[in-house]
Amino acid sequence: MDDTSQKKISARVKRIAGQVAGIERMLDEKRYCVDILNQIAAVRSALDALGVEILTRHLETCVLGHGSEAEHESAKRMTQQELLDEVKTTVSRFLK
Repeated sequence: MDDTSQKKISARVKRIAGQVAGIERMLDEKRYCVDILNQIAAVRSALDALGVEILTRHLETCVLGHGSEAEHESAKRMTQQELLDEVKTTVSRFLK
């Protein structure tokens, strides 16, 4: 992953961490339940978007880039079937 992508993802994670901290503050302040639930929904949405971004990067660099110069430095050596099995498992876990 290039530096720009890494910084973008890191900024998203920090934003999500701030949202989660906001939920904790809301609970401490005994805020209205609906407001807290709305914030939880926003965090879930942000996590889903982050997951899609990371999954997309994985497909680009570890699956499509497998065996090329575009391959992620930490990508494991795998056969096509192993790559397909990994993608199936990863998408299945992500969608739960």
